[in-house]
Amino acid sequence: MKKIAYFSLALALTACGGKTQMPEQSNDFTVETVRTAEADVNTSYPATIRGIQDIEIRPKIAGHITKVLVDEGDFVRAGQPMFLIDRVQYEAAVKSAEANIKVMQSNISTQELTVENKRKLYEKQIISKYDYDIAQNQLQAFKAQLAQSRAALTDAKNNLSYCTITSPSNGVVGTIPFRVGSLVSSASAEPLTTVSNISKVYVYFSMTEKQLLDLTRESGGIEKAIEAMPAINLVLADGSQYSQQGHITAVSGVIDQNTGAVQMRATFDNAGLILRSGGTGSILIPTHSDNAILIPQKATYDIQNKKFVYIVNQNNTVDSREIQVMTQNDGKSYIVTSGLKAGERIVTEGVNQLKKGMKINPITPQQAEKNRAKANQDLKDGKMPGEK
Repeated sequence: MKKIAYFSLALALTACGGKTQMPEQSNDFTVETVRTAEADVNTSYPATIRGIQDIEIRPKIAGHITKVLVDEGDFVRAGQPMFLIDRVQYEAAVKSAEANIKVMQSNISTQELTVENKRKLYEKQIISKYDYDIAQNQLQAFKAQLAQSRAALTDAKNNLSYCTITSPSNGVVGTIPFRVGSLVSSASAEPLTTVSNISKVYVYFSMTEKQLLDLTRESGGIEKAIEAMPAINLVLADGSQYSQQGHITAVSGVIDQNTGAVQMRATFDNAGLILRSGGTGSILIPTHSDNAILIPQKATYDIQNKKFVYIVNQNNTVDSREIQVMTQNDGKSYIVTSGLKAGERIVTEGVNQLKKGMKINPITPQQAEKNRAKANQDLKDGKMPGEK
């Protein structure tokens, strides 16, 4: 098989007259002159959407659901009933507690008569002080039991009120996993539903630790960095841009050790309830510069987290130079903050093939495009690169 492969390669490299012809190595490199211009760059960050309140609705008591008063997606008001739980046992508990109170009140009335009688007998020295004290202690015990019965009644009435589960805030009803007849309790792993207050929404996204440090240094502190941040846009899951702009309102105080990222929070108005809790999208943070030096990202290369470009001298010899760029970028271009100035020439394509001190033949982007088109046509015609 190796012999066949070598033979096929030799045939492919054999030109007219039986001579072997190797592809010519091109020394053409695309070169552009650095210029200043106005630049608007949007940096995109994946984001998740949450309501300003996402409240899990859980029962405080155990029982069977007798009625579901709302449906998934309904808008509810604070205090609006949502679920009813079987009341029978809790109504019975209230009646039992009320009966216990009456019994204890009766016992206290009887014991008060007993104490009064014992007092008179003690004053006449017919009974001992011990007998009189026992009667008084029994009266105090009955009064304590009455207090317990009243507390039990309060607890029973509260439990009865918990049979009607209401919404704690305005919002939209989420998924309802339990229906009529389901047995639920405060220990249930899954909530009855979730009410999301989405009059405003929080949109969460993450920046790297390095990006946050850059922003903090540029602004002189995290609070100043937040104040200096421009209004931001939200791109929805369908690719459309949300009509309202938002603002960054908070930065997490903890950096995730697993990802090295810090969570940012932006707030958006949602009067039309278009945004829903649990949705996804992308945050776009704009950056504007009046006299920006904008270069393609493909014109740079990295060494130890530093960015470099190849400068083309007057004799068409390349030299490497370190540059500084803005943290925010659109994924295609960098805004250069230092290291380059208008009028200098840089290589914008094929930088991975260059070495410092190498002499090149500079061509324009239009010439490079023509060369690529010709190379593609040659391949279609079955010609080798460089073949005439």
